Amino acid sequence: MDERTAEERILAGLDEEQRAVATTLSGPLCVLAGAGTGKTRAITHRIAYGVHTGVYNPNRLLAVTFTARAAAEMRTRLRDLGVGIVQARTFHAAALRQLQYFWPHAVGGQLPGLLDHKAQIIAEAARRLRLPTDRAAIRDLAAEIEWAKVSMLTPETYLTKALDRGEPGGLDKLAVGRLFQAYEDVKGDRNLIDFEDVLLITVGILQEDPRVAATVRDQYRHFVVDEYQDVSPLQQKMLDLWLGGRDELCVVGDASQTIYSFTGATPRHLLDFPKRYPTANVVKLIRDYRSTPQVVGLANTLLNSRRSGGLTADALWSTPLHLVAQRPAGPSPEFLECSDDEAEAAAVAARIKILIDNGTQASEIAVLFRTNGQSEAYEQALTGAGVGYQLRGGERFFARKEVRDAILQLRAASRAAEEEPLGQLVRDILGNLGYQDEAPKTGGAVREKWESLAALVALADDLVVSRSTPEHTFSVVDLVAELQERATAQHAPTVQGVTLASLHSAKGLEWDAVFLVGLSEGLMPISFADTPETVDEERRLLYVGITRAREFLNFSWSTARTPGGRANRRPSRFLDGLRPAGVGGAPTAGKPVAGRKARKTAAPSVCRVCGQVLTTGAERKIGRCATCPAGYDEAVFEDLRQWRLQEATAADVPAFVVFTDATLIAIAEAAPQDLDELAALPGVGPAKLERYGEAVLEIVASA
Repeated sequence: MDERTAEERILAGLDEEQRAVATTLSGPLCVLAGAGTGKTRAITHRIAYGVHTGVYNPNRLLAVTFTARAAAEMRTRLRDLGVGIVQARTFHAAALRQLQYFWPHAVGGQLPGLLDHKAQIIAEAARRLRLPTDRAAIRDLAAEIEWAKVSMLTPETYLTKALDRGEPGGLDKLAVGRLFQAYEDVKGDRNLIDFEDVLLITVGILQEDPRVAATVRDQYRHFVVDEYQDVSPLQQKMLDLWLGGRDELCVVGDASQTIYSFTGATPRHLLDFPKRYPTANVVKLIRDYRSTPQVVGLANTLLNSRRSGGLTADALWSTPLHLVAQRPAGPSPEFLECSDDEAEAAAVAARIKILIDNGTQASEIAVLFRTNGQSEAYEQALTGAGVGYQLRGGERFFARKEVRDAILQLRAASRAAEEEPLGQLVRDILGNLGYQDEAPKTGGAVREKWESLAALVALADDLVVSRSTPEHTFSVVDLVAELQERATAQHAPTVQGVTLASLHSAKGLEWDAVFLVGLSEGLMPISFADTPETVDEERRLLYVGITRAREFLNFSWSTARTPGGRANRRPSRFLDGLRPAGVGGAPTAGKPVAGRKARKTAAPSVCRVCGQVLTTGAERKIGRCATCPAGYDEAVFEDLRQWRLQEATAADVPAFVVFTDATLIAIAEAAPQDLDELAALPGVGPAKLERYGEAVLEIVASA
């Protein structure tokens, strides 16, 4: 039995910097937290430690973050730490809750309806002004209006503050300003407010009604704000009004992950926090627990490669945190140049299939791209390879028909008070909807439906383990309540499929293997990033993509858009100094890939069978073309594969972490007699030689 106090258990397992965050409970605190450094762990443990020590009243602390998913994850962690009563909300959710409560007293009457999407109202406003628009233009105009409102601009002040904003929707500034006003008029006519209005109206009430402001400030005494680099001027204004001049505030962020400036987000609030609060404690979290040294080294190099962009750009660029990897070494990142987009998608799908065959779960693999329009090629390639996928940003999980039907049937079962164990009960109920333990062999809609149901089964199994206590076994009633809460917060369970996502939507997520695709000039950085400031943001966006990977990282690009097309594309400038010399054109600064030894010779590797130049890393590793006959005993290779599987299972890591297939083939073909011969083979570094060398030699010798 654990005899430690609750406070001791909360602090156990935190590193020195995380513990400093968790035990600094009073006054302003600024936490600069790099990717993968455990920031959510640090701040949730801080909240829990403050509650358990009596410093915080759990009813009077508000934790704020930027997405419903992040807020739901924070609530889950706080519940697991025994402080589930603490509120964790998005800025909009917190403001809407306050607005709903205070509207009858401060304004009177019924709160206007909340507008879910702007498109229809913007289209109506454009028709009133007889302005030509299409779907793409309406989307751009909606984004522009959102930016204006979170920047606290009106249709009148927009004209003077948006001179460098281009022409959203193809309209000049005067036309956009008129459309902005017409949009507000249509909303007023229909008694509607949008999400930005929720913040604006709440800010207005707090400014104008001292009684409301005093009530809110009495309710909330301490505040925690996550992802503080993404705060907009409007959100900062609301936070200031909540505080009312007090300084019981903890902010957490990383300026190097500022990727939403087009929505009004600015890192200035984070960077200037110590100036605004001179007594603030500043703690830096730089120990990266997520990624291997190879991934971390590449991420650091990307940011450090940035050069001056002039006074304005340099003022917005902060010195990046230098992450220090805490995980063991992993595989070197791969760089792949393809002839066209179709070939690139096929190559990526083939590599993903190999990862899955070697033991990596599909849900632990992601393909990340700059624009949503790039997803189609990868959807087709994965379908052709028989690999399931989920498109992040597509239909929401809880909106899927099979999920809605499943929840209805589970709710019916909860009223029937079934005695069957939850895991089996859920399988039986979902079996009526098409669930089976084995995944279907086909792809498409059948596979997608199965993956949705399988995610619910897996969630039920996980919750029985994590939420059951000696006094109470997690039941179907509890599961239905959990699903209802998750549906409200759009906190979907993990679906067993490869994730396809834009780099922006991947923020806050992580996978074992990440494929960064389409990394050519014009896509990364995107073609309309035409100023030093916007190029810097594209660099940060790629940094976010790199730091999503725990172990395996693949960069790819194509030289032409279509098969047979003109090969006029070149790799992204951000890959200069990252990719190996000679990959994708001329040498790039003459540096080896981070984590990879420099080549001993500049001469190209050639196939020992046919003499042709070897073009891929796997071919160079085994010393021959993939199409040339193998020169090894297949029994030896199979013995090595079985041994690798046992090692990977025992260590709970993907098989390729032990040795890749290409390395096993090289070992089988070379048949090394001692450690020196084994060490000479590509893919066998000092650490792997020490850990696996004797076992490998024994397998080879026994054959």
